[in-house]
Amino acid sequence: MLPRAIQATLADALSDTPVVLLNGARQTGKSTLAQALRPGVRYLTLDDPVVLSAVKADPFGFVAALDGPVCLDEVQRAPELFLAVKAAVDKDRSPGRFLLTGSANVLMLPQMADSLAGRMEIVELWPLAQSELNRHGGSVIDRLFAGDFPQQEPFDRPDFIARLVAGGYPEATQRSSERRLGAWFDSYMATILQRDIRDLASIEGLTELPALVRLLAVRSGGLLNFAELARTSGIPQTTLKRYMTLLETLFLIRRVPAWSSHLGKRLQKSPKLFLSDYGLMAHLQGLSAARLTAQHGLPGNLVEAFVHAELAKHQTWAAASTQLMHYRTSTGIEVDFVLENRQQELLGIEVKAAATVTGKDFKGLRHLRDTAPAQFKRGVLLYTGEQVVDFDERLTAVPIGLLA
Repeated sequence: MLPRAIQATLADALSDTPVVLLNGARQTGKSTLAQALRPGVRYLTLDDPVVLSAVKADPFGFVAALDGPVCLDEVQRAPELFLAVKAAVDKDRSPGRFLLTGSANVLMLPQMADSLAGRMEIVELWPLAQSELNRHGGSVIDRLFAGDFPQQEPFDRPDFIARLVAGGYPEATQRSSERRLGAWFDSYMATILQRDIRDLASIEGLTELPALVRLLAVRSGGLLNFAELARTSGIPQTTLKRYMTLLETLFLIRRVPAWSSHLGKRLQKSPKLFLSDYGLMAHLQGLSAARLTAQHGLPGNLVEAFVHAELAKHQTWAAASTQLMHYRTSTGIEVDFVLENRQQELLGIEVKAAATVTGKDFKGLRHLRDTAPAQFKRGVLLYTGEQVVDFDERLTAVPIGLLA
């Protein structure tokens, strides 16, 4: 197993919290990490039909019979388990009693999350970051805020393309050929859409979802407009919003909210939408390594999705707590990503899928700096070139290899 950067955070949570939930998409390595972190601790998975049947028949009796620390896997399959865990924890609040894992976002399932408010810490596990694949420590978030940009080894084009199409799911990164990689992604999507969606929604036959996910893959990185998306997909808005909630709950898609200098306005601007894994996005767009190699440049939305996912992964173990947002004015001036820390300092990040940079490429970052001069700490333009170049004291072009 590759070392996971979130492991120290997870261990800290287990040292002082009765219930810890390791939450993330299916096949991100939750079960492997949980068992590696707590060897010898009893492990039960609700993917086992016998275990699931026992939980559903008598959740309180099932939990009461557990002796000592335990790891319960795929808990989203039995929401009734959470109330039983709450009752057990209220009798004995020993740290680390329950390590739970789930492939659905409990923050979007109030009947599950609310029952353990104040008793449970949630740790999110994303697919593998490039830094984890390369066995590099630390968080790029902390380095960005510190302005720590040592000269990077740039990605060479074939290597970067291979990273883009493989994504970060541990098993996908081990596939030895494009055909085998494609087969893995097809199987993954079938499991999500045919089983997990059905279990979560308690309905059969969501025949529109595969086409919707492919459409979202093409539009990844764009602003979310439900009216326009409903027209394009032919799905009524009410149904579409329900489908989108399901896809978010299963960590397939992510929204990046808009930044505004006024907190209240952030909810009034359209978020950007991303598929969570850029390898899956490339697969759904039909972008193989061979096809990308034959093209003159790289797709800008795929490179932006790569940066989005890597930043979001590093957020989960960074020393500094940050929010990931984007910036866009009514006149179309934009910055791809804005990170805001608890001191309300801003870091603007622009992404360019090219090896050259000019002063004009910093237009959005300069506008953000002028809009919030007291908060703006620095702006970084990530590009596929080789040199770290300062365009002024707070605007820097940095090779995208920084994320590795």
